[in-house]
Order: sequence, then structure tokens, then C-alpha cells
Amino acid sequence: MRSLLAASDDCIKVIDLDGKLSFMSEGGQRVMEVSDFNAIKGCPWPDFWANQGNADARFAIEEARAGRSYRFQGAADTAAGNPRYWDVQVGPIIGPDGQPEAILSVSRDITMIKEAEQRQRLLSLELKHRMKNTVAMIQAIANQTIRGGPEVDAIKEAFTARLNTMASAQDILTQTVWARASLGYLVEESLKGHSDLSRFRIEGPAVELSSKTGLAMALALHELATNATKYGALRKDSGRIDVNWSITGGEFSFEWRESGGPRVEPPTRRGFGSRMIERALAGYFSGTAGMNYEPSGVVFSLRGPIEALTAD
Repeated sequence: MRSLLAASDDCIKVIDLDGKLSFMSEGGQRVMEVSDFNAIKGCPWPDFWANQGNADARFAIEEARAGRSYRFQGAADTAAGNPRYWDVQVGPIIGPDGQPEAILSVSRDITMIKEAEQRQRLLSLELKHRMKNTVAMIQAIANQTIRGGPEVDAIKEAFTARLNTMASAQDILTQTVWARASLGYLVEESLKGHSDLSRFRIEGPAVELSSKTGLAMALALHELATNATKYGALRKDSGRIDVNWSITGGEFSFEWRESGGPRVEPPTRRGFGSRMIERALAGYFSGTAGMNYEPSGVVFSLRGPIEALTAD
């Protein structure tokens, strides 16, 4: 057992019920850079932690006294004063009477993982900054290139709005390091700029989208909300929009349903936005998408396999 504890890079400790340190494994002394355990034996274990880590350590002891386990992460220096970040599991050691007689704490050094996460965050912020500069440059080029009458100005306005929507979606993806984006959060953020969210009823389970499907969904939501503002439910104060999604039997289903707006007539021609929503979105989600112009309001539906949601 001593050889096992010495070989482990986890810092394994036994703490008495008063929260004082009574044992530390040989491997734990190595990773904690402890040269003489007797110098720290009997010290209050929470005192090794600062700020939130100290509060978490005290709470962990209370939980262990009550017979429960607790896990937390926090920063604590080694005995030599070198900063480290730890993942800590704390639990009771049960005595013959079935009650906690001591506390076991196992701390794992995750400093390298935390440093990698910090580098990733910095790279993500740099990517966000570069993307904003790129979008701003494209907007400037568009303003200089696309000139003309009211019809051309409308095209330029639509183009700029779509660029801004793409930039906003990329901001959301930046927060998740371009790995996943919450559909609920994406829907709310995409619709904020179009109307008061109280006019939307947004419902659905927790669903994550890949960067590819997230960008496609953000652009589609922008087109739907823009059309609703110009011609549909958001054009009248009484208008409402239900946005809901579900997962059933391995299939993802999404619906946008407008009501309370002007009476709807099917359009005589399809614009870029409608074509993009129906064709491109269906392709991104490996499913089917359709726009139905019911008299009471526009209904857009999307269906596809759940595997497509997070496919890159």
C-alpha cells in the first residue's frame, strides 16, 4: 500500500473531523513539494486554500462530516510557494459504527489543463477580434462598392444585416471555443435585435449545435425575424411568434409559427432569404425544411437526424 501511495501523483490526505491534516501520501508530498510533513501536520486543511477555494474546502469538510462527498476545483500553492490548480474529491471515512471517523481528500494537479484552457480562451478572443475586423472591412467594401437608388440601398442594407447576424453568431460560438452552441441561447440572442422577447414563446430541450449548424440557424432566424417585422406577425402589436423544438425517436424537429399579424398571402416569388432557409438549412441539417404560408401566419418547420446537429 505504501508503494502504491508513493507511486501515485495524486495528493492523498487524511483529515480529522476538526479539519486538521493528519496524513499525506508520499506521492502527495512530492507533488505538493513538502520536504517535511511534520511541519504541516495538524494544520487546518482549509488554510491551504485562499478565497473561494477556502470556502469550498470548509464546505467539503462539513459535507464529509455529514457523510456526503463533495468535489471542487481551486488554486493552492505548494509548500514551496509554486502556484498550482487542483481538482479535489472529498469524502467521509466511515468507522465501525457506520459514522464518519475521518475525512479522505484526493487532490489532482490540473495546472497544465487550466493553462491550456486559458491559452484557448486567449486564442478565442483573438479570433473574435480578427473576425470583427474582417466583417467591418467587408462592410466598408460593400458601402463603397454597392451604390445606387433605393433598390440597391435595400440590397446593401440586407447584406449588411446578414453580415452582422453572422458576426453575432460567431460571438456566441467564440464563448464556447467554436465547439458547441446552445440552441436556446442562440435563438434568444438572434432575436433580441428584432423585437422584445416577450413577443416570442421559446420552448425546447437543451440542444447543442456545431459551429456549422449554429451559423446556419442564426442566419435563418435573422431572415425569419426580418420577414416577420416587414410583413408578418411583428408588423402588428398583437403579433406573436412561437419558436419550439423537440427530439423524438432520434429526430430533431424545429418550428417557427407566427400568429396575430396581418392575413398572409403566399408570395408570388421567393427571395434569397426564403431560398436560403429552405434549401441551405435543410442541407446543413441533413433533413427537410419548408415554409408554409397559412392565412393566420407563416409557419417554418425543419426536421433532421440528431446526429446532424453537432456534425462539423
